[in-house]
Parts: sequence; structure tokens; C-alpha cells
Amino acid sequence: MSFRILIFIAGLSVLTLTAYASEYQLQIAKGNTAYSSGKFQEAVTTYASLVSQGFESPDLFYNLGNSYFKLNDIPHAILWYERAKRLDPGNEDVIFNLNVANSRITDKIDPMPEFFVKRWVRTLTDIYSMDSWAVAGIVFLLSALLFFTLYVASRVLLIRKLGFWAGFSALVLSAVFLLFAWSSFHSLMSDQSAIITTPTVTVKSSPDEKSTDIFVIHEGCKIQLVDHIGNWYEVRIVNGSVGWVEQSVFEKI
Repeated sequence: MSFRILIFIAGLSVLTLTAYASEYQLQIAKGNTAYSSGKFQEAVTTYASLVSQGFESPDLFYNLGNSYFKLNDIPHAILWYERAKRLDPGNEDVIFNLNVANSRITDKIDPMPEFFVKRWVRTLTDIYSMDSWAVAGIVFLLSALLFFTLYVASRVLLIRKLGFWAGFSALVLSAVFLLFAWSSFHSLMSDQSAIITTPTVTVKSSPDEKSTDIFVIHEGCKIQLVDHIGNWYEVRIVNGSVGWVEQSVFEKI
């Protein structure tokens, strides 16, 4: 393949990506205009069309949550706020609006006590997104390599000491930040949660419509997906109660 063809392909790729980004910005602007004008259903349709095209961002999901909230569709507002929070755990606007939306649902369930170390680590990890922790870890790793190079190359004792200790400190911070990034990634991959979107759901003792009713939950309630058999899912709520519901009553976060 000639050099000119490679240049042509690269240029075409850049133009395609630019057009793609421009279309995204145009649709976001259209959705924002509809939202500002009080046309909340139109805003939902516009934002949702971007999601169907594969776009993902905390702002996009946050805007969808706000639009559903204005339509008084609290379950879907919570769903999209949760999706935004998953991408940007420390976003204060998302957290605030999610708390407001959760205050509007029927179920007020007290969570099980959490071991303080686990709670502390999760809170600390959620300050920034997985990507932010990873970038910070890589930056400090490169800094550590730079300082250790200074330690090896310098003949001045003071500079060698500074290079060693600065490199050691940067390496430790890099390890901590990369550990937080891994923890965030692991939580993202292992967290199988969903939001109930059906007004009232009777949770069963087994994956069978004729099985015993054990408790009732309502739309907007967050559940953890434990297992599934066909269209039936074993779910857990925050107080530890476990039962079975059909797939049609919830949407995965």
C-alpha cells in the first residue's frame, strides 16, 4: 500500500470522526433546546437516539435523567442517573439529583450495615472515575521513572537522594491510583444492578408464578441481580432480602 493511500485513508478517518462528533454536538444542542423549551418528551427522544447510536457520556445520561424527571417518570430518571453515576461516580450534580429522585419513590429500605473499611475504600474510589484514576496512575508511574533516571544519572549526592525518594513516592502513589482504577473497573464489571420499572412487583420464593409471595417492591427500587433461570432473575435488595422476579419488571443499569 502506497504512502499516498495511507495518507488518504487517515484523512478520511479524521473527516469521518469529525463529522461524527459534529452530529453528536448538533443532537445534544437540539435536545438541550427542547429541554429548555419545556418539550421534555422531545428531549428524551433526541437524547435516546444518541444512546441508540452507541454514544455514552455522563452528561448525556444525566440529561436523559433530568428529562424523565421532568416528565415525572421517576423510575427511568433514577435509571439514567445511576448510569451517569456509573461513568462518573464523583459527579455532585448526578448524586444530588439521584437522591432527590430516590426521595420520590415508595420504598424506603434501610440498607444492611457495611464494614467500615469496605465503605471507606468504596467512598474514596468513587471520588473520581476509573479513567481518571488510571491516568493519574500512569502519570505518576512515568514521573517515578523520570526521578529514578535522575537518581541513576546524577553524580550530585543531594540530587540523587531527591531523585530516589521522589521516585519512590511517585511509584507508591502510582500503585495506589492504579489499584483504585482496578477496584473501580472490578466494581463496574461485577455490579449487576437494575431498577424496577413496573409500578408494583411481587417477589417470589422461586422462579415460578405459582410460588409463594415473599415481599413487594415498587417502581424505582434498585435491585442486585444474583442469578437467573430463563426469564426469571434472583434479586437482592439493600436490606439483604432475596427473591425471584421476571425480567420484564426491571431495566439493567
